[in-house]
Amino acid sequence: MTSQKTNFGKVITAMVTPFNPDRSVNYAKAEELAAHLMNSGSDGIVVCGTTGESPTLTWDEEYQLFQVVQKATASKVKIIAGTGSNSTREAISATQKAAKLGLDGSLQVVPYYNKPPQAGLYQHFRSIAKACPDLPIVLYNVPGRTGRNLEPETVASLAEIDNIVAIKEASGDLEAALAIRRLTSDSFAIYSGEDVLTLPMLTAGAVGVVSVASHLVGKEIQAMISAYESGENSVTKNIQLKLYPLFKALFCTTNPIPIKAALNLLNWQVGGLRSPLNDPDEELTAKLKPILEELNLD
Repeated sequence: MTSQKTNFGKVITAMVTPFNPDRSVNYAKAEELAAHLMNSGSDGIVVCGTTGESPTLTWDEEYQLFQVVQKATASKVKIIAGTGSNSTREAISATQKAAKLGLDGSLQVVPYYNKPPQAGLYQHFRSIAKACPDLPIVLYNVPGRTGRNLEPETVASLAEIDNIVAIKEASGDLEAALAIRRLTSDSFAIYSGEDVLTLPMLTAGAVGVVSVASHLVGKEIQAMISAYESGENSVTKNIQLKLYPLFKALFCTTNPIPIKAALNLLNWQVGGLRSPLNDPDEELTAKLKPILEELNLD
C-alpha cells in the first residue's frame, strides 16, 4: 500500500497539451516542453489536467501523453496523470491503466455536471483509490468548473484512505483550506490550485502550488515558496508583487487560452486550442506582451 508521506514537491506544473496546426496532439513538442519544465523549477508535472485540455482529449491520446512525458523526464520529476471523470467506472479504468505505467500519482477531479452529494463524492473517490491501491491519489476541488464543492469534512474522511495523499484546492476559499488543514494530518498535502493565491494558501497550511504560471516562472515561484519557509518576508512579498501581473493575466479569460498564447509568443509553438475553446484574440496578445517583457521573458 502507498504511504501517506508521498512528496510531490512544492511546484507542480499543470502542463498544456501542444497541438499541431490540424489540432492533433504534437507529441514531440510535449516531450520537449516536459523536459524544459523539469529544468525550470518544476518538481512535478500534471499531464492531461484542465490546463492540458483533458475534456477534448481521447483516452488513447492521454495514455500516449503519459508515456511521452514519463520518457522525457526519466523519473527526475513526479508525473501525475489526470485520469478523473464524472463516471466512476471510467475513472477507475483510466487510472488503472495509468498505474501500470509506474507513474507517480493521479489527479482526480470532482465529478462535473452530475452534482453528486457529499456521500456520492466520498464513494466515488474511495472506489478509485481502492481499485488502485499502489497509486497516490490527489483530489482536485474546482467548483467553478465542476458545479460541486468538495467539503472539508469529506476531504478529511477521504484523507483517512491510505493512498489519498493530497488535494489541489482550487475553490479560492482560504477558510476551506484552513478547515482541511485542521481536520487532516500534516502528511496530507494541500496544494493551491491558483497561482495568485499561492502565498495566502501557504499561510493556511499548503505545501505548494499546482501552477500554470510555472511554465514561465517556475524558478521564481520556487524562490517565493522557499523565502516564505525561511521567514524572509520582504523577499516573499517582492516576488509575489513582481509575479502578480502575470498571475492575473494568465487567468483573464478561460485557462489555458492565455498560457498557450504566452508560450506561443515565446516561440514555443504549442499550437491553438481544441473547440469549444477558442484561440486568443489580438487584445489578449497585446495584454501579455508587455508583462512578458517586464519579466524578461520575451
